[in-house]
Amino acid sequence: MHKEIEMLTVRKTEAKDLNRVMAIISQAQEYFKKNQIDQWQNGYPSIETIQEDMSFGSSYVLLENDVVIATAAIIFAGEPDYETIYEGEWLTHDKYGVIHRIAVDDDLKGSGIALKFMKLIEEMCLATGVSSLKIDTHRQNIPMQKYLKKNNFKYCGVIYLQDGSERLAFEKILDEGLKQ
Repeated sequence: MHKEIEMLTVRKTEAKDLNRVMAIISQAQEYFKKNQIDQWQNGYPSIETIQEDMSFGSSYVLLENDVVIATAAIIFAGEPDYETIYEGEWLTHDKYGVIHRIAVDDDLKGSGIALKFMKLIEEMCLATGVSSLKIDTHRQNIPMQKYLKKNNFKYCGVIYLQDGSERLAFEKILDEGLKQ
């Protein structure tokens, strides 16, 4: 367990990060399996998924003292799966950022790293002119739902992925006060 969090930075994922990113994703997949959450199973997300994110410029890593400790896809080009929402509505209809495939190293769970990562993502969004963040999660993924609520995301409704899988949709209007 880290005693003190130091030098946190976010940058785009590089080829040299792939093994570490996949190790963190593997930890998350194992966590979901152990807790009977039917998310990120059957080999998803794969290394090819992360490489595709990288090719679109949407794969990011969180580094602590130059060591990869978390990963996420952050997309600014919209999300086709979010065009239709059921049993609710989005808070905004302006340009938004999307977070997918967010995961933190198991050794840092409970350290506040996930919250700090989210704040850095929010700052990045505001710096690019995006004033809201959208994200979805599996209905069984209660820890993620708690994390989102703790980060002031609001439940907006249900969306369906291209494969027909149901996901709970959340959005957060970003605090303009974060702009520097």
